[in-house]
Amino acid sequence: MIIKERFTIPIDIESVLVIQLGDVGDVVWTTPTIWALKEVFPRARVSILIREQTAGLLASDPSVHREFKIRYYQGSLLREFVEQMRLIKELRRERFGVVFDLRSDERGAFMSRLTGAPIRASLFHKDVPFWRNEMFTHLLVEPVPPKERIFGAAEQSLRILKGFGIDAKTTVPKLWVAPEVMERVQQILNMNSCFRRNDNGVNWITVNPFSRWSYKEWAYGKWGEMIDWLWNEHDIASVIVGAPSERSKAAELVKRCSGKVHSLVGMTTLAELAGVLSLSGLHIGVDSAAPHIAAAVGTPTVTVFGPTDWRDWAPVGDQHRVVISNMDCVPCCKKGCDGSERSLCLDMLEVDAVKKVVREVLEKKLR
Repeated sequence: MIIKERFTIPIDIESVLVIQLGDVGDVVWTTPTIWALKEVFPRARVSILIREQTAGLLASDPSVHREFKIRYYQGSLLREFVEQMRLIKELRRERFGVVFDLRSDERGAFMSRLTGAPIRASLFHKDVPFWRNEMFTHLLVEPVPPKERIFGAAEQSLRILKGFGIDAKTTVPKLWVAPEVMERVQQILNMNSCFRRNDNGVNWITVNPFSRWSYKEWAYGKWGEMIDWLWNEHDIASVIVGAPSERSKAAELVKRCSGKVHSLVGMTTLAELAGVLSLSGLHIGVDSAAPHIAAAVGTPTVTVFGPTDWRDWAPVGDQHRVVISNMDCVPCCKKGCDGSERSLCLDMLEVDAVKKVVREVLEKKLR
């Protein structure tokens, strides 16, 4: 194990593995890292190891050789052991020359070691089990960060490449949607009646009020007001998107609304969700996976942020807007106020504040 601020990689590397065992947003923001590697090693096969829940998003990326997936099997330890051994064999068969683990978790470190790659790189982390750092051959100690803040979550992945002298030409994520996926998306949309054209050029918009963490959510009643306002004032239908576990919440929200709204919650894969979002005139939602995907397929976004720092996680670019509370404590980066899993900054955020930003975006699209 070598700990330094700078390293070099042999230029004859034939196969590279990127380990990203984070959530959907983390995977989306990893795309600039993959392209940077492909730029430096144009002949190399660049693959990615992800969790099964995030699979499919990068399957159509021309720079990605293969998605490897970590699966979890409940109720059968023998089956899980057999499948994990199969995954390890597949990884070793690729004969990776270098592995980059972009996170600090123990699972990624363990998988990195099992690949057998001669170069296994990650950032050096202090507050981890002692053996975690021992899994790597090359550990980067980050230099003092610049005083000027760098916006965008892509930097969290790219910083490890910079220690190897690799710079990215872009930090803006992009996702590709395969033609066969778009065909399935059109079939899903054609089954529903709310996708008609209107006079203002915006057919329908997507809405995602849900998050895995309640402290990021805005009141569902306020989302109902937004959906009704979009229909009554702008003749724009809303399509609610989300995970299968959020179906019942979406159904309750639809019942509250008098405006045109339909739920596709739990009806799409991640790749199909990307296709749906690519056809949406605008995406409105909370800080969750959907805004990252929407921005990466070229759809404008308006994202409601609470205690999390929008400067790190909001989509970058002029067509993407954020709405935050004017409370002095924002962003506090805590999981709710006083450990309550509720965020006062979101409770106090009025519907009119979100309407104002959405109206500005819609007016800009009509110019």
